[in-house]
Amino acid sequence: MRVAVFSVKPYDRASLTAASAGLPIEWDWFEPRLDRHTARLAEGATAINCFVNDQLDAATLDILAHQGVKLITLRCAGFNQVDLAAAARLALPVVRVPEYSPHAVAEHAIGLVLTLDRRLHKAYNRVREGNFSLDGLLGFDLFGRTVGVVGTGRIGRCVAEILLGFGCRVLAFDPTPEPELTRRGVSYAPLDELLAASDIVTLHCPLKPTTRHLIDAAALARMKRGAMLINTSRGGLIDTPAVIEALKTGHLGHLGLDVYEEEADLFFDDHSNSIIQDDVFSRLLTFPNVVITAHQAFFTQNALDAIAAQTVRNIVQFDRGEPLEAVVLA
Repeated sequence: MRVAVFSVKPYDRASLTAASAGLPIEWDWFEPRLDRHTARLAEGATAINCFVNDQLDAATLDILAHQGVKLITLRCAGFNQVDLAAAARLALPVVRVPEYSPHAVAEHAIGLVLTLDRRLHKAYNRVREGNFSLDGLLGFDLFGRTVGVVGTGRIGRCVAEILLGFGCRVLAFDPTPEPELTRRGVSYAPLDELLAASDIVTLHCPLKPTTRHLIDAAALARMKRGAMLINTSRGGLIDTPAVIEALKTGHLGHLGLDVYEEEADLFFDDHSNSIIQDDVFSRLLTFPNVVITAHQAFFTQNALDAIAAQTVRNIVQFDRGEPLEAVVLA
């Protein structure tokens, strides 16, 4: 079975090759993102495999289907980049990797919290320059702080459990509360109440029409002055210009991002020798109380191995006519 892989990086190639050893899968590797302009690269492939910033809109899917593609595989959990209505019209099954390593993303979120709290990014640079002053590096204890976890799926649950270990008071918001978290001491609350009570708010929910810009100017106004906001989920959950205004006034005290709404033209590539054209992103980089990583929260060897294994399993199940265990759209 021939599979066209888009947005491929060396680590993707290595993990997928290892996971498919001995199986009748032929990979075609393409570094460009998938969109309506690059879709013709998949000519002759039975399936395509893509990542978070590929664009599987109706026009792209039409081209793929016309070329004979029969299966859409995602090497990620989210599927907001896929026009599911168009895929259904074209009878294109869509499969994903619903779980790879929730611990990887959860631990990265906590890493952002600690970095911002204890000013580790600033301290690292100071010491390298021979500056051992502690002025401006004052942090706070996590113990006893109230942290709001928005979304308690697999990743959110891991985050909540880690925070409980720090001795935090954990509030959560989710349409479907998790009974085990409640038993362990997590309190579920309406979103407005969570925002108003939390010293730290961390986002772990999917991007859907109902969650786009979940954190907008009104939500930010409800948060405590000086609170910390963390997003390792999807960039579109945050209204970035509103966040910038809250940072400028000091109402938002800290911001940690691993995702960005317009990240597709920035993340996963080296732009160190060019001028960043995104003025909103450039403005974020000017704040000393902002830490941004480039969508690396998932990036552990454990996660890469799990992503590759599930991706190969999805392809093999389709090829054999077996039920698709990780199907988004049948």
